[in-house]
Amino acid sequence: MQLVGMLDSPYVRRVAISMKLMGIDFEHRPVSVFRHFEAFREVNPVVKAPTLVCDDGVALMDSTLILDYLESRVPPDRRLMPPGGLERREALRLIGYALAGCDKCVALVYEREQRPPERRHEPWAERSLGQASAAFSVLEDAVGNARPWLQGPEPNAADVAAAVAWRFAQYYNAELLPAWKFPALARYSAAAEGLPVFASTPLD
Repeated sequence: MQLVGMLDSPYVRRVAISMKLMGIDFEHRPVSVFRHFEAFREVNPVVKAPTLVCDDGVALMDSTLILDYLESRVPPDRRLMPPGGLERREALRLIGYALAGCDKCVALVYEREQRPPERRHEPWAERSLGQASAAFSVLEDAVGNARPWLQGPEPNAADVAAAVAWRFAQYYNAELLPAWKFPALARYSAAAEGLPVFASTPLD
């Protein structure tokens, strides 16, 4: 399998780290949706990262859909999502907030780096920042009770999503979302980034 996309995308990084945790062999192809647009379009006409190219050539996109497929490919003891009940619901809740934080941080980056200055809309940026801050505030409360991870002694799907989201926010939007406002997330992120699967999959 090939995972196509740059690791500075939180969605690509989420999938790459998850695949490593699940013990799935893959080739990472660092193709940019900006710098290598035409090359990416040959893989996926929508040019959306991440794209997972399966062994038979079928291409899947969207990190959540890719991970849903991959979870079905590994034995139960290697899956990162809780199998059901309240634990699974809680994992989905936390992943939802993490992905919302990602989405709004990406929106802030695009507004700043892709839109011409004369066409930037500050009320929209402020709205996106407020939504990102709200998402990380929920995660701040959650990681404050981690033991040591969100749902037990080993990192699971919620941990990957939360840690990747916060690292992306700090890499691109640290001035807008300062770590001192989220001390539990900062400590939690440091612990996650110290794990071999995170350290070997760096955003930068």
